[in-house]
Amino acid sequence: MPLLDDLQSILHETFEGGQPGQPTLFLDGTKADGSGNHGLFATLAGLSAAQASEATILGLSVAAHAAHVTYYLEVGLVFMRGETPSGPFDWKGSFAPGTVDEAAWTDVQSRLRAAYDEMMARVAAAEPLAAEELVNPAVHSAYHLGAIRQAVKLLR
Repeated sequence: MPLLDDLQSILHETFEGGQPGQPTLFLDGTKADGSGNHGLFATLAGLSAAQASEATILGLSVAAHAAHVTYYLEVGLVFMRGETPSGPFDWKGSFAPGTVDEAAWTDVQSRLRAAYDEMMARVAAAEPLAAEELVNPAVHSAYHLGAIRQAVKLLR
């Protein structure tokens, strides 16, 4: 299924980044020193809790964006599992916490990884998914990766 393969590739690059020496779909190419081309996980892992908590001129902190993407994926998984959602969903509140300590920062990153891994496992298992179940998280997460990468530039 070409669309499913394409969406899986977009999600992989968004979260895992591209592979050195391989063409990318939308991320910058990897530089000789290995920099560039980082997906969401590597970008977040490179920040301390204090850096992730710092609000930028763009508004939200990196921690707030990461918390929101995590919540978004977790809500999407409710639908992918065929569970009955317990909404209404708190989209505004999903940007909290905007300020994190090291334990909370580790927790946000762990929850994000777990949600991504489950979603990708469902795709790999060829579970019947509606296209929007992957289009939405692919586009939404790629947007937030861009916002986070811009915020990181302002922190340095």
